[in-house]
Amino acid sequence: MAAELARAFELLDDEWAQARLAEAFGAVIEPGLAEEIARRVVDLMPVVPVDPVATLCRLLAELPKLPTIVVPLDPPEVRMRFGAVEIPDLATLAMLLNVTPSELEWFADRGGWLRRSTQPLSHYRYRRLPKANGTRLVEAPKVRLREIQRRILHKVLTGIPADPACHGFEKGRSAATFGAPHAGAPVVVRMDLRDFFPTIGLARVRTVFTACGYSPAVARVLAELCTTASPVAELRGLDHAQRTLLAVPHLPQGAPTSPRLANLVARGLDRRLTGYANRHGLTYTRYADDLALSGNANTAHLVWTVTRIAEDEGFTVHPAKTRIRRAHQRQILAGLVVNAHPTAPRDRYDAVRALLHNCLRTGATAQNLHGHNDFRAHVYGLISWIGETSPHRRDKLLTMADRVDWTR
Repeated sequence: MAAELARAFELLDDEWAQARLAEAFGAVIEPGLAEEIARRVVDLMPVVPVDPVATLCRLLAELPKLPTIVVPLDPPEVRMRFGAVEIPDLATLAMLLNVTPSELEWFADRGGWLRRSTQPLSHYRYRRLPKANGTRLVEAPKVRLREIQRRILHKVLTGIPADPACHGFEKGRSAATFGAPHAGAPVVVRMDLRDFFPTIGLARVRTVFTACGYSPAVARVLAELCTTASPVAELRGLDHAQRTLLAVPHLPQGAPTSPRLANLVARGLDRRLTGYANRHGLTYTRYADDLALSGNANTAHLVWTVTRIAEDEGFTVHPAKTRIRRAHQRQILAGLVVNAHPTAPRDRYDAVRALLHNCLRTGATAQNLHGHNDFRAHVYGLISWIGETSPHRRDKLLTMADRVDWTR
């Protein structure tokens, strides 16, 4: 009997509240008794446990005078999609992630206790980076949680296809493939999504895992492992809009799962903007929070429509960052000039070349003005970015970099 009542709650997949528990139990036993049992369950455990079904089984089995008449319930057929690994229950999930069940609950922060914790107890490290109109809070997971998130990324998320219009953080795609479709366009419009990661909350992330075929309980915990609500102490000094987003579970900037999950959540946005572009003879691509549309466009109508579609999909366009560039102007997407073909701006190439020249003259350490932990890797990353669209420039910079003494 206890198992059947617990199973009824899982099928309903709803909030942990007396009324909703009573509704679930009412599918198995008569309503009056269902309400009484729901009241007793909530009295014993007022907060949703990490594994509601298993916990309900234990609680209900200990309650006296449960009826023995059972209405049989057929378990739903589980169909995994996108090649995701099968995870039938939370015990299997804990094994897959190499944690104990209690650690799974701790890292998922089911009770929200870490939102009031100090740095030593938190699963994240926080740092602030300046941006054009304020401050960006970077939430980087500590070692154990980062390992868990990487397992989720590789075991669950890798096989789910992103929309073809999406080019950021996707294998085989890049800033160059993002900008290439717009080369030679008479008009290029770039629009920016405000607070891209923080805007994506727990419910939208959970939907991604549900689409893979996972049960409500497993999908919920996976989503909780990939989201965070920043502690109150870390929000001080931020503007009201940022505090509002960061105070509730959201995708953290700095987590290995966040870029992939953001791309999957934005599939609806990509589909709708691709459809709009196709209807009007335009081209659309997206790189993370950068939207690009090009062609012969009524730019006022385009900006208005894209803004409305983005809002309808749960995102907000940053109007101050919208850029409209015509063929006689420098058209820049993701830092690349795309007028003829995607290429790094000349001034960026000159800056890296000057940096390497100074490294050869004074040594690398004196040129690490921003304190990069691995300055050599940082410089080679810049060379790789420039070389992606210009092998000739890459070769010239690599020749200089190979002569630098990175130890002094």
